[in-house]
Amino acid sequence: MAAIEVWRGGVAAWESDSMGHLNVGFYVAKSIEALAGLAAELGMPRVFAPSTEATLIVREQHIRFLKEARPGAALSMTGGVLEIGETDARLSFLMRHHDGKLAAAIQTVVAHATARDGRPFPWPDRVRARAEALKTDVPEGAGPRSIGLDPVETQASLARAEAIGLRRTGLGVVDVADCDAFGRLRTEGFMHRLSDAIPNLFAGRRPGNVDDGPPKIGGAAVEYRLVHHHWPRAGDRLEMRSGSAGGDARIRRLVHWMLDPDTGRPWASAEAIAVSFDLTTRKLISLSDDELARVEADAVPGLGL
Repeated sequence: MAAIEVWRGGVAAWESDSMGHLNVGFYVAKSIEALAGLAAELGMPRVFAPSTEATLIVREQHIRFLKEARPGAALSMTGGVLEIGETDARLSFLMRHHDGKLAAAIQTVVAHATARDGRPFPWPDRVRARAEALKTDVPEGAGPRSIGLDPVETQASLARAEAIGLRRTGLGVVDVADCDAFGRLRTEGFMHRLSDAIPNLFAGRRPGNVDDGPPKIGGAAVEYRLVHHHWPRAGDRLEMRSGSAGGDARIRRLVHWMLDPDTGRPWASAEAIAVSFDLTTRKLISLSDDELARVEADAVPGLGL
């Protein structure tokens, strides 16, 4: 199994969320830096430079969060190739703490595409040859657990969101500063917007918290699958709709749709496995029967990507 270091850095205080650990959007941002590093090892340096003719477009990502990364943590990532097709590939990125323990395992599906119009085209032979040398496997316990990787035909649309009563959790517009060198919303932009939307899904609804004191219970994602359907550009509007697809006393399955409020089409969709945890002990907690009944009453059966 081949894997090579493609990124090294850490967690800044401003990259952390209200739960005191690395915000999910920055996991994705760091993984895109790692993607550029792996692309260089595959023989495609400067793959995200404005002058390039061929780039890599992220189609989807699966993330397992295995050990939280808090401010000041030293991190590194190795990368390798899981599968390579005619125009696409599934890549593996393993984020580790300084002691070698896994912080996160990320699988990223990319398309080899023209930089300007995003049209997929075949990998060159030199990249295929290098990909074979960088073939790797997912370590035990780091692959998908509660979210499958089967192909999906998205349910997401504004009409569908209205029909099933999905809560609006975000609304905004893509700024030039949000875009990559080719004018498309940066890959991490979806996760950043999703993270910003979460408080509107749980506002006043976290178990164990009271209005007149600091929060005692927080929430965290332990697994995510993000799928990109279309790429918004500067000036395009974004609307986030979110809801629960059910769960049990320990986990909640959440679904988020990022939509174009002007056309109703989906920009992206995500499925997450979320947990509640004690902000003092940093341990997961189980919902009481009453709390579970309350959150189950809001679930939308069959809700998915």
